[in-house]
Amino acid sequence: MPWLTLKRAPKTFDVRVTTMDAEMEFSLEWKSTGRHLFDLVCRTIGLRETWYFGLQYIDKKGYTAWLKFDRKVRDQDLPHEEPVNFLFMAKFYPEAVEEELIQEITQHLFFLQVKQCILNMDIYCPPEASVLLASYAVQAKYGDYDRSVYQPGFLCNDDLLPQRVLDQYKMTPQMWEERIVGLYADHRGMTRDEAEMEYLKIAQDLEMYGVNYFHIKNKKDTDLWLGVDALGVNVYEYNNRLTPKISFPWSEIRNISFHDKRFVIKPVDKKAPDFVFFAPKLRVNKLVLELCVGNHELFMRRRKLDSMEVQQMKAQAKEEKARKQIERARLLREKQLREEAVREKEELERKLQLFQEEARMANDALLRSEETADLLAEKAKIAEEEAMLLAQKASEAEQEMNRLQVSAMRSEEEKVVLEHRVRETELIALRIAEDSERRAKEAEELKEQLIKAKENEKFAKDKLIELTRNPLNDTLGSETKTEQKKEPQYGYPQFNYMTGDALTNEHLRELDLRLDHELTLSMDSGDNNCELLSDNDVEQLSREIEKERMEYMEKSKHLQEQLSELKKEIEVLKDEDKETQYDKLHNINVEMGETKYSTLKRIRKGTTRSRVTFFEEL
Repeated sequence: MPWLTLKRAPKTFDVRVTTMDAEMEFSLEWKSTGRHLFDLVCRTIGLRETWYFGLQYIDKKGYTAWLKFDRKVRDQDLPHEEPVNFLFMAKFYPEAVEEELIQEITQHLFFLQVKQCILNMDIYCPPEASVLLASYAVQAKYGDYDRSVYQPGFLCNDDLLPQRVLDQYKMTPQMWEERIVGLYADHRGMTRDEAEMEYLKIAQDLEMYGVNYFHIKNKKDTDLWLGVDALGVNVYEYNNRLTPKISFPWSEIRNISFHDKRFVIKPVDKKAPDFVFFAPKLRVNKLVLELCVGNHELFMRRRKLDSMEVQQMKAQAKEEKARKQIERARLLREKQLREEAVREKEELERKLQLFQEEARMANDALLRSEETADLLAEKAKIAEEEAMLLAQKASEAEQEMNRLQVSAMRSEEEKVVLEHRVRETELIALRIAEDSERRAKEAEELKEQLIKAKENEKFAKDKLIELTRNPLNDTLGSETKTEQKKEPQYGYPQFNYMTGDALTNEHLRELDLRLDHELTLSMDSGDNNCELLSDNDVEQLSREIEKERMEYMEKSKHLQEQLSELKKEIEVLKDEDKETQYDKLHNINVEMGETKYSTLKRIRKGTTRSRVTFFEEL
């Protein structure tokens, strides 16, 4: 019986990787390298622009470190914990975000990290710029502003402004929200990607954007700050990390090295002396060298032709952007058509309610007319009966008068009495005759009124029939006839005013469902076979890109005007005692007309030798 050899399962350990918006856990083999873990994270989140990012962790001594890709994960100075925690963060920054960032996920990760740095006050941002950036952050999160949806106070749980800004002004959260929403409403129509890009375009002009600071000393043992960023190496005074004193662009640097705590940068100009400084710890020099090498490689890479991978990514991103713009235009058209259909539906419902009200009033008038006619007919009948009764009484009175005349001849006394009675009877007969004549006239008048009432009843019925047959059909026909080429005809159920059948709630629900169904069909039909990138679309997209370039300067000017107006508006509520050192330094730079780029241009004047000499004299 042969011996069976059992293969041991490889030993593993757990790691937890946290990005700016997610948290992932992986189980790695004991011999896995840093590159293996980094590639695993990039594949998980779909990131291809990997050269900007790295894995950061806190080592055993509590210092911040970056995971080395060429070494095993377990061989690095990791803390004794399970799972091991890493932060997936941007290690290097682009020079121009709009030109260099290709993928949406790359742009989104940069947006979240820069936003967090501003809120944590790792990057200084003026108050007025903080409000503007907050408005773009709200646009990226909530989309277009809608007054009916976003009620006052909807931003109360969002972290939008640095605490330094909130403490510096005597303003309530409601006042800050009003100013943020005022700018947020102007960004209507921006997608999340566009709002995030606008945020980054403003943030990249901040002095502390993308700068890694390290405490160093020169040969005179002066405390200084070394700043490493995408443009080069800067030197700052110890109490001012906002405005650099000296700058060496990457194009002037030939070699970088260190020995123990001594760090040496050799310039391209061989006649210039070496730029030498001293770090307090060896690990600082290692980190400075790592960042310098990485930034220098990206600096040189930007000035060469793009690799096939980058060209492919840019082509895909351009095509995706064009497709999204076309899709966005289509959705906008569909939204406009739906809004127009909803408005037309509401208008038709309003007119339908108006016609129903008019029909109800006409029905009420018809009922009142019928009741009046019945009452007049009854009065006429009573008048006829009274006239017949009076005529009968008149006949009886005449018979009585004849009888009295005959009996009057019997005696003279009876004659006198009879004459007296005759006169009374004549008076009575006269009054009865007058009453009979008056009743007859009244009967005639009642007959005439009855005839008029019947004519009014007929006129009211004709008017009601005219209201029910013509106006609604004419209105529906005239309003839908003009939209036959764009919109489907809506099959409204007919309303029969002759029988008095009103639209029930069930009929109205059926009308709404039929309208929505037909509207959906009209939006879906005819678009399924649309070509996303036709020649006209590409040509239109090219014109829009050119238009954006022409409008950039005007947009920048408008942005500066916005910031200036906002600054003037909140300046009166400023608490001067709460101003920080960076606020004062920024105000001095503004008064002198200095910006981040004008300062770099100014301090890079002169030869490399003169700048190195100036550094050593600090």
